[in-house]
Amino acid sequence: MKVTMMHGAGGEIMGELLQTLTKFTHNNAGGIGLEALDDGAVIPLNGQNLVFTTDSHIVRPIFFPGGDIGRIAVSGTVNDLAVMGGRPIALSCGMIIEEGFDIADLARIVASMDEALGEVGANLVTGDTKVMEKGALDGIAINTAGIGIAEKVIRDNGLQPGDSIIVSGTLGDHGIAIMAHREGFDLGEQITSDVAPLWGMMEKALAAGTIHAMKDPTRGGFASAINEMAKKSGVCVRVKEEKIPIRRNVRSAAGMLGIDPLEVANEGKVVMGVPQGDADAILAALKSHKYGKDSAVIGTVTKGTHVIMETAIGGERFIEPPMGDPVPRVC
Repeated sequence: MKVTMMHGAGGEIMGELLQTLTKFTHNNAGGIGLEALDDGAVIPLNGQNLVFTTDSHIVRPIFFPGGDIGRIAVSGTVNDLAVMGGRPIALSCGMIIEEGFDIADLARIVASMDEALGEVGANLVTGDTKVMEKGALDGIAINTAGIGIAEKVIRDNGLQPGDSIIVSGTLGDHGIAIMAHREGFDLGEQITSDVAPLWGMMEKALAAGTIHAMKDPTRGGFASAINEMAKKSGVCVRVKEEKIPIRRNVRSAAGMLGIDPLEVANEGKVVMGVPQGDADAILAALKSHKYGKDSAVIGTVTKGTHVIMETAIGGERFIEPPMGDPVPRVC
């Protein structure tokens, strides 16, 4: 068996690879570690919850409508901390750069990273750089790791029957923006990535009420994230098709590409389960932030298994976990 592109796409096939990659016995530092397969690890330290995460980025193209690899590198790590309740404090950055890479493009990437850090009050505190010969790498790859502090740790396995399911905005924007840009589609209105660092928005939501479970729907999109949350929590999730926010141009482009927008990566959205009594307050908090203005309650949690969509025509269908993200090299 050999590694394929699908093994890195965040769906069911990636789960096969993780069976090999997670065979560590030294996987827990007294808190929540690798064995949990959450967005990060939690390490108790002097009475505080230290949240730690790492992410690598191989986006193609490096610059795209709405962002670039630098903004994703910071936002992805900040958001992995934020969905676990962690206020981002410090990030590291490791860059592997291909010989011949344009220094002006590198400066542009660094400026983009710095802007994203400034949005959430975090700092880049250490890093490393390697250069590979021309042809050995597709331009640049970036790894970022981050630490944060969580007053209350949020997991992705805490959904409870009766919870409301909230998404913090329109789904499918990033993956479809990348694919439409690659294919040269002109829909009259440019589709842009949603890539954004979300701590400012999440800080408002955390202060507004109780959040039982959270996840950012990156590789594999909403379909992968909500299935993972439901399976880990041992519950059924029911969502209403007409309540799911998807931009019209994203839906149109997805239709032309033959792609389900629920299965492609988002880089500036959160899926959460909250007690029904707190849903209105948390929704209002999300909507008060620029990155959450399109937030919506899209479903509920019940006893049972699977993720079920109640369709706009009155039927029902399963939302299955995708085999992988249909748009490779998006994050």
